[in-house]
Amino acid sequence: MKQLEVCELVKILLHTEVTRYMDFKVVEGSYVYKAGKLHKVPATEEDAQTSDLMGMFDKRRFRKLLNFVLNFESRNPRTHQDVDPEKTTTRELFSRFDLGQDVIDFTGHAIALHCNESYLDQPCLDTINRIKLYCESLSRHSFSPYLYPLYGQGELPQGFARLSAEYGGAFLMNRTIDEIVMENGKVKAVKSEGKEFHCKQLICDPSYVPNRVRKIGRVIRVICLLNHPVKNTHDASSCQIILPQSQFNRKSDIYISVVSYGHSVASDGLYIATVSTTAETITPEKEVQPGLELLEPILQKFVTVNNLLVPNEDGRKSQIFVSRSYDGANHFETDCEDIKDLYHRLTGAQLCFLKSRHQSHNSDDD
Repeated sequence: MKQLEVCELVKILLHTEVTRYMDFKVVEGSYVYKAGKLHKVPATEEDAQTSDLMGMFDKRRFRKLLNFVLNFESRNPRTHQDVDPEKTTTRELFSRFDLGQDVIDFTGHAIALHCNESYLDQPCLDTINRIKLYCESLSRHSFSPYLYPLYGQGELPQGFARLSAEYGGAFLMNRTIDEIVMENGKVKAVKSEGKEFHCKQLICDPSYVPNRVRKIGRVIRVICLLNHPVKNTHDASSCQIILPQSQFNRKSDIYISVVSYGHSVASDGLYIATVSTTAETITPEKEVQPGLELLEPILQKFVTVNNLLVPNEDGRKSQIFVSRSYDGANHFETDCEDIKDLYHRLTGAQLCFLKSRHQSHNSDDD
């Protein structure tokens, strides 16, 4: 279960106009774990002033960082304050503002939504843009920067199915794939239940082509049914919680996503919480135990451990284009990158967001 930050995926949904078939509702809270407690993620000067995540001096330094980020314009060197966004690392940027380790943790993982520590030694431009996106999204939606579809994420493929029908697309549901037919090293057709469906290109997830992908890790997800809101979230009917990896001497963050009757995905009084992370040991369920403890008491839980798979090749020779598996994050940052990568491999062009089809027609009429 993933939640949408107002990010690249939202731009994609708006650009394709699939949002005509869907409704979204803001997630009520964004929280980060520190020393056994949940804290609201501060992303405004007011939040920073009242946050118990930071001491007095850290609050002042964090506010200076926020002011720098919000005034930053990549094309206006006057806003860079002698920071070279293409060369200065994020670690150096944080050091410039004298941020403490706790502030670095929640800024990098709960605001910029980085999944591990590698971002610290990369150019700071990406992190600056991520922080700015989070803050601007929060200012737009007040409670949190996250959106979730009414009636659940099943509305996403359903919306695209309806949109596809407008362009003459057809869907065959509940059919098994017998064979991917190749000719001269390129895909020719997909055989299903004895019938061949011809194609010039094939786009699929790793489950359809196990011989064309490789395992790079595992992901554990635990879906929990609750009859109460999560403690210390102000009785929020929905929320996003991030447990930074440094709190547990891990390499990957632990994520918790909570939705409920407020998003029309459960009966009144019931909550659905998903705890997920990248597995790092042979006992992955123990790895998510800190997240599960925050949800107690749990009515029922369902545990799955899946391989994290990536394509062996870019697909240009075979014309079979394979996506990556979903990772352990409960936001769509890495999935957006996968979508843009697929588009580039398919078309050879970068995905850009021009006017939508209906907007273009309206402009022509004017």
